[in-house]
Amino acid sequence: MAKDAITGARTRFGNQRSHALNSSRRSWKPNLQKVTVKINGSAPKKVYLTARTLKSGLKNGSIERV
Repeated sequence: MAKDAITGARTRFGNQRSHALNSSRRSWKPNLQKVTVKINGSAPKKVYLTARTLKSGLKNGSIERV
């Protein structure tokens, strides 16, 4: 299972609840993207990042797209 290279985000599991409170198992998957980036000025590397991590990293300058 893939995970975010920076935050470690991965698939979460829990219960789906109906209006009658019946439960069934379900999963929440992060929006993982495979991108080539430089993290804090390191060499270019292909990693999995969530869209949220990528957006905030590009905004604050810790991630540079290659």
